[in-house]
Amino acid sequence: MPSTSSPPARPPHRLRFIVVLGLLSTFGPLSLDLYLPSLPELADDLGASPSAAQLSITACLVGLAVGQLVAGPLSDRFGRRRPLVLGLALYLLASLACAFAPSIAVLVVLRLAQGLAGAAGLVIARAVARDLFSGRELVLFFTRLMLISGLAPVVAPVLGGQLASVMSWRGVFGVLAGFGVLLLLAGALGLPETLPVERRQSGGLGATGRGFATLARDRFFVGTALSGGLAGASMFAYISGATFVLQRIYGLSPQGFSFVFGANSVGILVATQVGGRLARHWSPARVLGIGLLLNLTGALALATTVLAHLGLPYLVGSLFVMVSAVGLVFPNAAALAMSGYPDQAGTASSLLGLLQFLGGAVAAPLVGIAGETSAVPMGVVAAAASLLASLVFATMVVPVVRARRLDRRGRTPPAEPTPAS
Repeated sequence: MPSTSSPPARPPHRLRFIVVLGLLSTFGPLSLDLYLPSLPELADDLGASPSAAQLSITACLVGLAVGQLVAGPLSDRFGRRRPLVLGLALYLLASLACAFAPSIAVLVVLRLAQGLAGAAGLVIARAVARDLFSGRELVLFFTRLMLISGLAPVVAPVLGGQLASVMSWRGVFGVLAGFGVLLLLAGALGLPETLPVERRQSGGLGATGRGFATLARDRFFVGTALSGGLAGASMFAYISGATFVLQRIYGLSPQGFSFVFGANSVGILVATQVGGRLARHWSPARVLGIGLLLNLTGALALATTVLAHLGLPYLVGSLFVMVSAVGLVFPNAAALAMSGYPDQAGTASSLLGLLQFLGGAVAAPLVGIAGETSAVPMGVVAAAASLLASLVFATMVVPVVRARRLDRRGRTPPAEPTPAS
């Protein structure tokens, strides 16, 4: 059974923690979004097909997913700071190496390394939040984090579009290395240790394996994490395909693309804060369900738009609904999934991150399967991922929530496995 021990008292400098943890949560958006406007130029410069160029996105996503499986358990065993600082330093070096990649194959390998290193910031930021908060406070803290981390997908594509007009894609990776320096300083100087020695895990690989097995058997954990990850896959389908769809098919300039991309990111920010307010009165599971429904509505509208060859306004509108809904999904899915594991926060955070990024890693290459001539794969992949997310939620999460509600009312619940609350 997962531990039910209480998290430590909240940090004395709450705003500083929000800023630092928010910055550490920007690895995904910064690593993926900043160079998206330069992706067509990158493909031309390295003589690569659109699908091959999009593999550099897939490689980074795979690295971000797998790296969390390493960084999370290490942070449960050795504390949060040491694995974090090591990962930040390696991310900086990998970003510099990407700027000098001589071929698409080398770039893909380096992007994998960049993702592996950057995963430490993502997984440890969530683990630190779980060290300090629980329940509705954890949901609210995650929404505050997204005020900072959510700025990255707003700023990155806009900045990337401007950078694409004054420098090559190699220069963009140099800028990413500069962000690596900033994040290293933030992590090393602005984050104290939040996991006391007496709460750290021991036992080596065997204990890590048993921890993952416990999480994998928890139907509620898997259901919330997987539904959030599949909804995220619909967004990653958009991230990997929007560059070619909006610029090559719909004729937007890199600057126009960056502003459309930024508007969708603003939608995520707004939805996140609306979700935080809703979480004060409604259960996180209910808010998650609303987010998944909106995500599915937008994804189905996107699929209809590309299949029926409707115009740019329909495309932009459906993308806005689909992507903005992720702001309701991610904080609530993360808080629900991690709620029962205060003493395995790093391990729980790593498996949560794995499920989120693996969905994106699968979606990214499928979007480019038709090359630059069709937007249909992006719409179909996004709709399929979103539909699966809603089905997982309905079949794995809703029955457990109903069983808990009946149990609280003093009735005999259905025969459902009872996850930790």
